[in-house]
Amino acid sequence: MKRIVFLLFSCFLLIGQGVAADPAAPVEKETITVPMRDGILLSTDIYGEVAGRPLPVLLMRTPYNKARAQTAAEAFASAGYIAVVQDCRGRFQSQGNFYPYNTEGQDGYDTVEWLQRQPWCNGRVGMWGASYVGATQWQAAVEKPPGLVTIAPTATWSSFYRNLYLGGAVRLSLIAGWAGGNAEKPDGAVLNNDWQQTLMHLPLSEIDQQVGWSIPWLAGMLTHPRLDGYWKRVELTEEIVNLELPMQHIVGYYDFFARESVNNFVQMRQHAGNPKTRQQQQLILGPWDHGTIGQAKVGEVDFGEQAVIDSAAENLVWFDRYLKGDGTGRVDLPVRYFSMGDNVWRKATNWPPAGFEATSFYFHSDGRANTSNGAGTLDRVAPTSDEVVDSFQADPDNPTPACFVTDARPLMAATWAPVDQREIEQRDDVLVYTSPPLPEALTFAGDIKAELFVSSDTADADWVVKLVDVHPDGFAQNLAVGILRGSFRESESHPTPLQPDKIYKITVDLGPVAAQFRPGHRMRVDICGAYFPLYDRNTNTAEGPFGKRTAVATERVYHDSLHRSHIVLPCRP
Repeated sequence: MKRIVFLLFSCFLLIGQGVAADPAAPVEKETITVPMRDGILLSTDIYGEVAGRPLPVLLMRTPYNKARAQTAAEAFASAGYIAVVQDCRGRFQSQGNFYPYNTEGQDGYDTVEWLQRQPWCNGRVGMWGASYVGATQWQAAVEKPPGLVTIAPTATWSSFYRNLYLGGAVRLSLIAGWAGGNAEKPDGAVLNNDWQQTLMHLPLSEIDQQVGWSIPWLAGMLTHPRLDGYWKRVELTEEIVNLELPMQHIVGYYDFFARESVNNFVQMRQHAGNPKTRQQQQLILGPWDHGTIGQAKVGEVDFGEQAVIDSAAENLVWFDRYLKGDGTGRVDLPVRYFSMGDNVWRKATNWPPAGFEATSFYFHSDGRANTSNGAGTLDRVAPTSDEVVDSFQADPDNPTPACFVTDARPLMAATWAPVDQREIEQRDDVLVYTSPPLPEALTFAGDIKAELFVSSDTADADWVVKLVDVHPDGFAQNLAVGILRGSFRESESHPTPLQPDKIYKITVDLGPVAAQFRPGHRMRVDICGAYFPLYDRNTNTAEGPFGKRTAVATERVYHDSLHRSHIVLPCRP
């Protein structure tokens, strides 16, 4: 549990590193309360010289204790800003009840409006922070408070549904662990530290009780797997294009918010109603997960010192331009992305970058692609004959783990970061397709997808697809992963059960990634039926979050002349 809480905090604590305040010039700090429209008082720390000339203001609104942002706030204050950090409603020193994201838009508006009226504010306000703290920026921004000039939402969402759900599967350990650390406990309630028991419990609708007490908002999130009216208040993606704000977006490929953050940039870059706003967007995309933004070591891979960036310094350059400067002109080459493998930074005008072509790599076998010792192969040649179908048994009572479980890494500590996949690839419920060693480098950048022809003998089933870089020493590095629940194959809003043994063409989104397979490395694709507990296991019954029954599914992947299952990489010619 401590590790989960650490990851949630670290995502924004990292922002304070590298822009150190001058120790010879201590920063003034004052704690006050700011009234919201309903009279609730939110505790707020103000850093900087408020008795001098009016200055631009940088605001962070956090549920994780405003005191933890002191280093970053002092650094920004030392750089010529008034830095303001506020405890969200119902958290730490602020009044009210905490219901995640419920009032962040309105409270953000009221706070920005209050700031603009202060004599020490020059009328120009920016917001910064990551994860939940990044989402408070989007929620405030769509309320259009007067004086909000720019935001820097790092590793966060504009669609809360897609914050939790991908392809119909929910990020179970993430939200259950977050609830266990952040939901208000009734008197006498005790957190259940047996996460194996909690995460394996059925029905899913009772997970909050397994955590240790009734958490209505957690139960609500887990019992609404469809994109329906339940999510409407926190579905902002269609609204953000109406904003006229410069924005800096930072995220890592291994971050569970990678798709959302990149899509936020793409939405603003391509669809913002104001042409000037389209030119005032920046995307920094690195090899990090949610807790390692700006670092070199991620999971079991060290990407080298060149992967290190100071995200606070990047924020500061951005804010100086739009809060201190006139902010005129476009952002030249607004995309900076890190290419894994060759470990270099590249620049582009848009995402996906230009100069790459969609290239298909096809799956082959004699029907025995199970495990990395099987007969599965991968190449650019489409099947021209009736190759034998591959199949595996997906057992919800023994779901394929996202990471190999060890004493040092128990089930709940499963990570999104790159870790060696070899132990998992020895499971019989994993299909493995591997290329020969590559004679020359293969470079790709963009959004990856897999197009599969599949069937199951059950009413529902999941297909998980991983792209893996097999190093010459055998280390199997996961580069990207996607999941699709069969019943959600056509719609997030209107799922429909599978017809047993019917062949369906499905598309699995593996998200944004840029990398290079080095000469001598092998490309690999793994396919299985679960990625547990990072995503909930499919019971395979189509009974949804209230179902208690499970069924073992026989899942099939077809690769013949009529059903050419393949993965699509945007490759440099």
